[in-house]
Amino acid sequence: MEKLTEQLRQARRVVVLTGSGISADSGVPTFRDPQEGLWAKFQPQDLATPEAFRHDPDFVWQWYQWRRKRVLSVEPNAGHEALATLAEKHPALTLVTQNVDGLHQRAGHRDVIEFHGNIHRNHCLDNGHEVRVEGHPDKPPRCRLCESLARPSVVWFGEAIPERALERSVAAAQQAELFIAIGTSATVYPAAGLADLARENGATIAEINPEATQMSAVDITIRARAAEALPALLAGWD
Repeated sequence: MEKLTEQLRQARRVVVLTGSGISADSGVPTFRDPQEGLWAKFQPQDLATPEAFRHDPDFVWQWYQWRRKRVLSVEPNAGHEALATLAEKHPALTLVTQNVDGLHQRAGHRDVIEFHGNIHRNHCLDNGHEVRVEGHPDKPPRCRLCESLARPSVVWFGEAIPERALERSVAAAQQAELFIAIGTSATVYPAAGLADLARENGATIAEINPEATQMSAVDITIRARAAEALPALLAGWD
């Protein structure tokens, strides 16, 4: 932790990549966790695809409504809050998250690059128009501009990362002097490519994860949960 704190102090540009591990500390179920209730017999991978939505839009929409309610029932944890404070203290810190839950923003983080979108937003299936949804309907509403069905603004399996998010993430990784992966293995592309880019350009690579990962060429490893490690990192900074 002392080594990471020192690197954080010295680095002019820092990139933080967060994954499901930081949200798991708030009680948000990950894709690896078993589903509950009505959804127990389904695999998330079978529901989070464009093909599944086109086949049965009402069913997929209801699953996402369930997930949205789960996310809204929890609060940002000490890890989210500490990271938001660190970003205020280190203005050249860029946060890229693979999470779609919006917990970083709720914790006060002002600029978050959402690599996989946001579960609380919607856009239409055919043309990508933003769709504002009132209440919690059981069926996907239609776009007022083109009558296409609304879908969650998240990246489904088989879909590309939003162009602007990818461009900003790549640019930040190329310029980073310190790259920290938190609660993610950072081995699934294209997110894993950000760590590779940072490493190729001379950045120090650190990871915070309670479990061993397959990340290669890591300079600093902290085996702890994000909700424990990030407040400690903030305390060391102060």
